Formats: sequence, structure tokens, C-alpha cells
Amino acid sequence: MEKAEIIVIGDELLIGQVVDTNSGMIEKQLNQIGIAVERTTAVHDSEQAIMTSLTEAFSRVDLVMMTGGLGPTKDDITKTTLCRYFGTRLIEDESVKQHILELYKDRPQVLNSLTATQWQVPEACTVLENRVGSAPLMEFSMNGKLLYSMPGVPFEAEVAMEEQIIPRLKQLRQTNTILHRTLIVYGIPESTLALRIAEWEDSLPEYMHLAYLPANRMIRLRLSASAHTDNVQLSAEMETRLATLKPLIQDYLIAEDDKPIEVLVGELLKQKGETVSSAESCTGGKIAMLLNRHAGSSSFYYGTVVAYDNSIKQNVLSVEPSTLQTYGAVSEQTVRQMADGVRQLMNTDWSVATSGIAGPDGGTPDKPVGTVWIAVSGKETTLAECFHFRGSRDQITTHAAAAALILLLKQLNK
Repeated sequence: MEKAEIIVIGDELLIGQVVDTNSGMIEKQLNQIGIAVERTTAVHDSEQAIMTSLTEAFSRVDLVMMTGGLGPTKDDITKTTLCRYFGTRLIEDESVKQHILELYKDRPQVLNSLTATQWQVPEACTVLENRVGSAPLMEFSMNGKLLYSMPGVPFEAEVAMEEQIIPRLKQLRQTNTILHRTLIVYGIPESTLALRIAEWEDSLPEYMHLAYLPANRMIRLRLSASAHTDNVQLSAEMETRLATLKPLIQDYLIAEDDKPIEVLVGELLKQKGETVSSAESCTGGKIAMLLNRHAGSSSFYYGTVVAYDNSIKQNVLSVEPSTLQTYGAVSEQTVRQMADGVRQLMNTDWSVATSGIAGPDGGTPDKPVGTVWIAVSGKETTLAECFHFRGSRDQITTHAAAAALILLLKQLNK
């Protein structure tokens, strides 16, 4: 079994009220055992929609993963629909009943006539343990094809995959080895990059594929490989291919790991035993948000000064009044002094600073909307660079925050 499809059920997914995170989680876990997801389909809480999607999915693949519609309320119709699809009926399952009674023993008010429907399951299914919830986890087998129906609650679905479904699939099916390696480049247009490495890409064997994933002026180059071989051999082949790619993109290569830039920055700072602070004008705290969003950031990140008004730049960050008067807040001179000032104020090894025009107003012919100066200050040198971003105010500040961390990452790598 090498291919699968995912069906996510729920009106809330189709009106934008809830964002589907289950499919990404399932895709990642299946990929790790060599099963590629061909398609993900979101459908309404409708018997006909579910029946149609199941029929179409099984016409293409032998494994279908389904989430949602297993609650106790009237809008949750997945179990009854699966009964109709597989020609079976609902019966009480004693193991599910005892699990639910134990789960809610300290909350007896939860146990009512609707809760009792949770231990009713299709007779034709194999019930798997849902250790963290009340909705049954079900496996159906028909003509060599498999369906797994699991709760839509993301935490429950993830536990179901890790503890029940993935181990069973490993036992039931022989699968391919699927591996991915990602390089991150910055500062080169996607089309220019594609032309630069076209000959290398054309030389890839048919079981290897390169994908371009652009975001925030970065491009993640993901090399994927799928073959009937062991991990060690396939991994060695991929590394050999990547070794010939890296010299072609060396001037733009900023990372060889598929991790957020702020994580890469944090890992380098931890390795070096160094610290960083930030001074933000146009980005308004976005750099701080990125740096402290991951656990362990307190070991390297000291804090930020959001110096939006010039008085804060002067009185807190020690930007000279003459600098602001002569060059303006959005200038190389000002952003250099902001970076130096916050690094000295917080006594860190490094600092980053931003000052720009995020719009939609405030631009001039010399400094149009999207102009952002970014500086990185270290104990030996301060580097400043001017950027011109496009988009909405939020897009410009998001680009600027990412660019600031990329400049810092480059300096750390030196």
C-alpha cells in the first residue's frame, strides 16, 4: 500500500470557521512510513457527500483516512453513514462503553443519552483504542482496501495516528521508503534559481523530485525521493545529489534544515552561548514574537524595544537627535544607532533593528512605502541594509521581520 487519500468532514471546515490541521499531520505521519497522500478532500456533514467521496477515493487508492463527524450530536453522522456504506448496523461495544464510563467517572453530569451513543459502533469495524477521547476509532477492511475513521479533534487524531494506526499499517503493509531533504535559499528570484539549476534538476532520476516552496522572499528547495530500498541507501543517494547542488546556490544558501528561521537563529545562538536583543519601529514587535514563540528562547533572547516614536529612539536607544533631523527615522544612520543602542542597553552579544515605512501612507518619492532599513549589530561590527518590500502593511512588516532574522543568521554563520 503506497498511496492514500484523506477525507476531512465538517461544515466548519468549508465555511472557514475552523482551519483543517489534521490532514497535514496525517500526511506527515504517513510519509514517514512510505505512504504518499495523493489527495485530501473536505466534505460537508452530509451522508451523500461522504458516500460520494468514499466511493471516489476507493476508486483511486487502497487506503483512506477519515476525520470528523464522530461526536454525540445530531450533526455527527459519520458512523451511520459508514454503516450504510459498508452494509452493516450499529451495535454496542462493551470496551468503548467501559472506557467512556471510566473517562467521565469524575463528571457524571456528562453521562447522558447522547453520550451513550458514543459506544455504538458499526458491527463490521474493528474498534481501536482512543486513549484520550470518547469517540470510537474504527478500522474497516473491504476487498483488500482499508478505511480508518478517527475523531476530528486534532489532539485525539494525532494520538490515534501515533499509537494505533501507524503501528497497524507497518504490520499490515509493505511500503516504500520516502525521504525529504530541504535547503533554504534567500535573495534570488524563483525563476532565476530554476534556470540556474535546470541542468542539475534534469539529471535527477525518476524517483527523485525537486519542489520550489517560496515564502517571505525565501525559497525552500525540497528534494523528495521514493523507492523500494532501505533508508540508508536512499539517504546516501540524496546526499550525493545535494552535494552537487550546493555549489550552484552557495551565494544564496542560508540553511540546510527545514526549520523556521527563528529556530535556526536560536539553535546557533545556543551553540555559541550568545544572546540577542531587538529594536523595532515598523515591525512593532514581530521580531520579538518570532524569537520567543519557541520553548527555550529565554536562554538567548533578552527582549525588544518597540521604538515607534522618535522620542523613544532618542531617550531609550540613544539615537542622536542630529541623526534623526539630518537623515530621518528611516535611514541607515538611524537604524545602525538603534541596533547599537539596544545591544548596549540590554548587554547582549547581538541585536537587530528595523525602521521603515509600512504604509499605506507615509511614503515619499525618495522613500516609498515598503522601504525598510534593517541593521544587525555585533561586538565587532554593525551591518545595515535597505529593503523594498511590496504588499499590505501586514505583509511588509512580516517580510521585514523575516529579513531581519535572515541577516542575523548570515552574520552568525560567518
